[in-house]
Amino acid sequence: GEFLEWAEVHDHLYGTSRNAIQQRLDHGEDVVLEIDWQGALQIKALFEHAVLIFILPPSWDELRQRLQRRGEDPPAVIEKRMANAREEVPHARDFDFVIINALFETALFDLKTVVHSQRLKYAAQRRNKSQVFVALNLI
Repeated sequence: GEFLEWAEVHDHLYGTSRNAIQQRLDHGEDVVLEIDWQGALQIKALFEHAVLIFILPPSWDELRQRLQRRGEDPPAVIEKRMANAREEVPHARDFDFVIINALFETALFDLKTVVHSQRLKYAAQRRNKSQVFVALNLI
């Protein structure tokens, strides 16, 4: 299908099919994309109901320690990831929500809260629970 965007993130190429996203949305599903800030802004431009959530580390030191503890990357790759993060973090201001991932369980709770609150918006409820709105003469 038509590809919405191609992004190079940490030397890996990713593509997101616009048709695949639209089909899932048409079925009332939530679609979560883990993409860089540029891809996120493209999504927002193409899907008006998109909600952008930026996950921040609690500090630069903590981010570095987490990357080192993973033990997956050599020091040069960690330095590249740190440099990329320093370029990406300022774009958090362009997002709808910001979650600070200090403690995973809290960050997960925050993410679930954002998703749940978006499902309760009037427009979302009207789309997903249209039979209730019809029954109450709200359509």
